[in-house]
Amino acid sequence: MKLLHTADWHIGRTLNGYSLLDEQKYAFTQILKIAQDEQVDGIVVAGDIYDRAIPGTDAITTLNEMFKELNIDHRFPIYAVSGNHDGAKRLNYGRDWMEFNNFHINTLLEEAFHPIETDDTQLFLLPFFDPMDARVYYQKQGMDEEDVKAIKNIGEAMNLVIADMVKLFDNDKKHVLITHFAVSKSADDKIDLTSETTSKVGGLETLTAKQFDQFDYVMLGHIHTKAASPSDNIRYSGSPVKFNVKEAKIKANKGVYIVDTNKKPDKADFREILPQTDLIVLKETWETLLDPEFYSQQPVRKDWFAITIKDFDRTKHVHTNVRAQLQDIYGTVVELDYDNIEREVTENNLENINQLSNEETVDKFFQSITGNQLSTEQKTIVDDIFLELERGE
Repeated sequence: MKLLHTADWHIGRTLNGYSLLDEQKYAFTQILKIAQDEQVDGIVVAGDIYDRAIPGTDAITTLNEMFKELNIDHRFPIYAVSGNHDGAKRLNYGRDWMEFNNFHINTLLEEAFHPIETDDTQLFLLPFFDPMDARVYYQKQGMDEEDVKAIKNIGEAMNLVIADMVKLFDNDKKHVLITHFAVSKSADDKIDLTSETTSKVGGLETLTAKQFDQFDYVMLGHIHTKAASPSDNIRYSGSPVKFNVKEAKIKANKGVYIVDTNKKPDKADFREILPQTDLIVLKETWETLLDPEFYSQQPVRKDWFAITIKDFDRTKHVHTNVRAQLQDIYGTVVELDYDNIEREVTENNLENINQLSNEETVDKFFQSITGNQLSTEQKTIVDDIFLELERGE
């Protein structure tokens, strides 16, 4: 079976207020062409199809047109799961009649235990879920109440889920898993979540490759770069578009994987996707940025720029509209930052809040107000609140 593996479309995403819909449409046209050129048997979208649980009308219209073009106009089967950014119940609407046209989308845990069967492959579509979802599911299955309560983290929940999937294996077929989680090579390895939150709420903590070793191939979503793939047969396709400065700094190209279940994975399986408008990251002094010899070497007025001005003395530029002056030269500046002595001192003395999980942020705020840490009961309440927010229901 030959499949195109893509993920993390995040339709509706913006970059500091700039819409990325045109970029996403441009990437989609390349995905479609690759699928046609490769004559694939289906297209996998491994989660985070939308950027948020309640997408805007433009995002809905855009995605509907994309899926229509793939599935109806060109008759490609689609195998998709919901990610942590998707509204699972909303995305589940229409699922039953979509299957009549070979459009398979799983957004609820219980749906993952009904593999899609082809002549030579079993496809298991496992959507993003959290420990609470697993507890509810296994309680409905009649699991002992104490065993249900023992499911405290996503690792324990995943072990149960995979064990039940393995019971469904047809030994005469290949077994492919499509899912949306952070998976590392081992428990000792840490992976950069790129444009994803570092929060552990809702099961975002890292799973390990060993947990999936009974599958012939695992197609992952959630991490936005293929460089995070833990092994040759457990891979991230990465997102088709650069979503922030952090991703723009990563050298790994954007693209999709072509997966043939009858062949061993190979580096040549990757197909690059080129941006319509690239995101260029610059970190230079003010003098350098205004030097024609420097900016003449840049794709000015063609690509987007994220600029950090080094050693910038604000007192010398009180009457200067810095952004306007840079935009006159470079065109669209989607992000402007300053790297100066004052900021360096601040950053050396304060934790970067972007590196804290949601619950850690709440805990530190609580400490700053009360002088005490959150109790176990309070932490549980905070965790449950963020789980509900993640679901967006």
